[in-house]
Amino acid sequence: MAKLIFECTGASAAPYTATPTLLFRLNVTESLGERVDAVALRCQIRIEPHKRRYSPDEARRLHDLFGDTERWAETVKAIQLAAVSVMVPAFTGQTEVGLEVQCTYDLEVASGRYLQGLDDGTIPLLLLFSGTVFTSPDGRLRVEPIPWSSEASYRMPVSVWQDVVNEHFPGSAWLRCSRETLDELSVFKAAHALPTWDATLTALLANQRANGTASGTAGGTP
Repeated sequence: MAKLIFECTGASAAPYTATPTLLFRLNVTESLGERVDAVALRCQIRIEPHKRRYSPDEARRLHDLFGDTERWAETVKAIQLAAVSVMVPAFTGQTEVGLEVQCTYDLEVASGRYLQGLDDGTIPLLLLFSGTVFTSPDGRLRVEPIPWSSEASYRMPVSVWQDVVNEHFPGSAWLRCSRETLDELSVFKAAHALPTWDATLTALLANQRANGTASGTAGGTP
């Protein structure tokens, strides 16, 4: 029976992709000296946010995800990043394979909101493996499952994720809204001859700040 050991050795931006994609480098070792014909490998990747520290600015950005920091011991839970599959070709001893993971920039997805909230440091990841190992030690095909206990930890630099996203959307962020909200924004944008959606949101925020200041002043006048 083949015994596989997995180790994540690095992560970088996958080249020539249409969407932001991380490429994880995975070392696969067969520790009993048996030749492996192929592996149908599945991998779940989870973020373990409780395994790192956060600056005050990061904590503020993550408030809508985890709540007040006083409750983080209860509210900070693992976040699913991705589930991917890959075929590992035949090898003896050790081989390296790449895991491609598409990155979402949707701030309504927990992983996107979490990653967007980080400034620097590392992202604690847990890779959980399953799948099927194909061997033929005596000339007959043998099919064996990968034990559910197979896993690997990796601390990915925040800068890797930032580089991947900035390569596709430099200096930008994405927000999703309803068609009704978009229609109202379109009316405001046209009425004020604003050139971009960014300028539209900036103008709305400026109006809100101005109205808030005016209301505060009026309320404070005896």
